[in-house]
Amino acid sequence: MGTSRSCFIEVDHAQERKASQAACGDVFLSQKLEEGDRVVSVLADGLGSGIKASVLAQLTATMAARYAAENADITRAAATILETLPVCSERQIAYSTFTIVDVEARGETRVVEYDNPPFLLIRGGEVVAVPKEERRLPTADGREALLREARFTAQPGDRIVICSDGVTQARAGISGSGPSRLGWGQQALSAYLKELLQGSPGLSARQLARQVVVKALALDGQRAKDDITCGVIYLRVPREVLVLTGAPVDTARDAMLAQRARAFQGRKIICGGTTARILSRELGLSLLSRPGQLGGTLPPESQMQGFDLVTEGALTLAAVIRLLEAQEVPERFQPSPATRLAEALVDSDVIHVLAGTRINEAMQDPTLPLELDIRRNLLQRLQRVLQETYLKEVRVSFL
Repeated sequence: MGTSRSCFIEVDHAQERKASQAACGDVFLSQKLEEGDRVVSVLADGLGSGIKASVLAQLTATMAARYAAENADITRAAATILETLPVCSERQIAYSTFTIVDVEARGETRVVEYDNPPFLLIRGGEVVAVPKEERRLPTADGREALLREARFTAQPGDRIVICSDGVTQARAGISGSGPSRLGWGQQALSAYLKELLQGSPGLSARQLARQVVVKALALDGQRAKDDITCGVIYLRVPREVLVLTGAPVDTARDAMLAQRARAFQGRKIICGGTTARILSRELGLSLLSRPGQLGGTLPPESQMQGFDLVTEGALTLAAVIRLLEAQEVPERFQPSPATRLAEALVDSDVIHVLAGTRINEAMQDPTLPLELDIRRNLLQRLQRVLQETYLKEVRVSFL
């Protein structure tokens, strides 16, 4: 995985739970397989809302992801899932619907749907029709379940958008006449996606999913009438970022740090005051302070030509990690160095971290072994959450 790969599979989602509910009844799961060359994503929508719907959606998503990852026969796998789920006594349907998207970096794609809104394939800013094969499955209680399966070769730049019916049925029941009484609908969603991408063709998966959910919530009058979830799978040229943090172990390596920063093609971020001063000196660039907001808990940002963001080190990293581990949406918070750094990381695909290993005596007792250095522990946590939760490729090297 990395810069040699022609396409990176970026996956993200956005979600709003139904108003007054403690838990979201939709579950979105993704996992990378085969060293990142394949991604399996599942959106399950539990019937109803709240804790019970959430538990059943989690069960469905987990089973579906496991079967897809094992390349199990999809018909047999779906039948097993449907037989495992309880059935609503009133509506006589399974307690969860699902969509499975299985994408390989070379483009081979399979999408399987059961009762969720149809997925949308966006190519060149247009929604492209994809043929689907229908399969009817008999179930143990004599019912019949309809599965739809599509197989196609995705191309660089393609986006696959999946959602729960909280998106397509947003606005349903609000006073009015005509199609709007039935909800926003698939056609209006398609038109909205097209409009968004015409205005901002480079929108990331995270940004596009969030825009859809924000729109659906607005149509519901800012009180979600159902759980709202949108997931986006985006095949794109990898977006890379370099995070420079910490001083090199030896001052003789300061020039090497500067050379690595100068040569990098992509976004560049400095995380640490000492690191910024070294790069300022070695590159001959001015380091300018930016006034911070009153009452801010983090030291303010600085500015340096050629770098997208310059922040303080350990405190900012710790705040970013807390945001990411809690899976918070950075845009929901007042802008700060931590929210801006978190946004830069989640909107990138390949994250390079170049960390200096000089002990910072202000951070810890210098007699302790390097393995206990606070910065190293922070970077281990950062790498873990970016890889496991956000499916990023993270490369950490030390200097």
